Amino acid sequence: MSDIIWPAGYVPGFTDNYCSNEVIVAGLATEDIWPFLNIPARWPGYYRNCADIRFHDGKGPELEAGVRFFFSTFGFPVEAQVVEHLAPVEGQPARVAWHGWAGAKGAADRLDVHHAWLIEDLSGGRVRILTQETQNGAPARELARAVPNPMINGHQEWLDGLVAAARAAKA
Repeated sequence: MSDIIWPAGYVPGFTDNYCSNEVIVAGLATEDIWPFLNIPARWPGYYRNCADIRFHDGKGPELEAGVRFFFSTFGFPVEAQVVEHLAPVEGQPARVAWHGWAGAKGAADRLDVHHAWLIEDLSGGRVRILTQETQNGAPARELARAVPNPMINGHQEWLDGLVAAARAAKA
C-alpha cells in the first residue's frame, strides 16, 4: 500500500501533533470517493466540522494544484493552499494535500498544518482512504494533549461521512 508524501518540516515524529485515520471498505472505488473530497463545497453535507468554504483568486469549485481556499474547522479559520493534487488514474493512488494555517506568521497562536489524503483501489473491489495530518505551533501542542483526541475523532467522522456520501450517491 502507498504512503503519504511529507514535505520538510511536516514529517511525523518531528512535529507538534500528528494524527492518522484510515478506512478500507468494499463496494466503492477511488472514482466514487474523489468527487466528495475534491469539491470542498460538498464537505459540510457529510462532515459537520467544516464550514465557510470559499476559494481565492476566482478558482474552484474543485481543488487543483496551487489553488488557495479557506474553511473553518476545529474552531480555527484556516487559509489553505493545495500542495499536492493527483486525480484518480487507474493503477495509482489519487492524492490531495494542502498546507493550512491560522494566525499571523510568527504569532504565538500560529498553527501550521499539512493535511494529506490518499485514496487507492485494492483487490476484491475495495478502496482504501488514508488521511494524515501533522501540525506545528502552540495550538498543535494543546490539541496533542487533549483527551479524547479531537483530531483523531474529527478526522474519523470525516472519513465515515465521506464513505456514507459516496455510498448514497452510488445507490
